[in-house]
Amino acid sequence: MNKRILAIVLLVVGLILLFFAYQSSQSLGDQVTEAVTGRFTDSTTWFMILGAASAVAGVGLLLFGKSGSN
Repeated sequence: MNKRILAIVLLVVGLILLFFAYQSSQSLGDQVTEAVTGRFTDSTTWFMILGAASAVAGVGLLLFGKSGSN
């Protein structure tokens, strides 16, 4: 049961971080930076990386984690 709760928390945190990454990428400052340099700002990139990693870990734990009950 504890692994399932951890998996759900990781998934939710990952989705929240991905939402913040999307919001940040749509800001005027980030749009200008991306147009000039071809890359997003560092904070947006970290939101994307950490959000994706957390969401993948959560899904992986939900799908492949052993259940706590024997």
